[in-house]
Amino acid sequence: MRVVTWNLWWRFGPWEQRQKAILAVLRELRPDVVGLQEVWSAGTENLAEWLAGELGLHWAWAPSPASERWQRRIGEPGVEVGNAVLSRWPVLDQAVLRLPAPEEIDDGRLAFHARLAGPSYDIPFFTTHLTSAPTASAVRCQQVTALAEFVAAHRSGTDFPPIITGDFNAWPDSDEIRKFGGYKTAPAAAGQLFLDAWEYAEPGAASATWDPANPYVGVSPAVRIDYIHLGLSESSDLGHVLGVRRAGDGPVDGVWPSDHAAVVADLKSTRD
Repeated sequence: MRVVTWNLWWRFGPWEQRQKAILAVLRELRPDVVGLQEVWSAGTENLAEWLAGELGLHWAWAPSPASERWQRRIGEPGVEVGNAVLSRWPVLDQAVLRLPAPEEIDDGRLAFHARLAGPSYDIPFFTTHLTSAPTASAVRCQQVTALAEFVAAHRSGTDFPPIITGDFNAWPDSDEIRKFGGYKTAPAAAGQLFLDAWEYAEPGAASATWDPANPYVGVSPAVRIDYIHLGLSESSDLGHVLGVRRAGDGPVDGVWPSDHAAVVADLKSTRD
């Protein structure tokens, strides 16, 4: 099973040209499931719906309840922002959690759950987008606690472990990432352990998903802030990471698809 997470940079920059580049990358990757952040919707048009149609995938969408804060940045009232899931398999159920944040930085960040009708097991899939303020590590710690509890509430009824994707806006050694994982410190929610798929990356593999080599990023350290996490199970190797890498980390016909690179993980999806 191939899983992708990608922040698509909403309607910033040359978004119409970027849209074609995003599609080209996803078409080449041939993913089974994709978690998307900063997806736009305007009137009858939705980026996730368009991508799903072009790729022959199912889709689900969760709009932010505070899109107006985003709209002021580009002067386009009426354009929504949200999270989305693309899936090779039908979406059986959905749930949305608004992540906690103080009013002054609350721009409607979400966790979005889609239960997928996988070929052998239902798949509890999640995608999220944590607050981006550089000084808001304490807020993100609260958000990963809420996220872990949200996963716990929606992961049961299947042998397949939960898959949690998203833009966490946090460095790998940050308090919030360690807390969410729960295997380097006390877990965010009791009994919930989530393995960072990048633990299985090839040594020395390029890992930065926020990289100043991308002209949309500007002056910044190169760092990985986008993640695929897997729920840990002692009784099954379902969801075991077979490989993980970056994608979307260069221009397509001269256009960079997003300000973020994607993360791609291949997972074991059947029992031996």
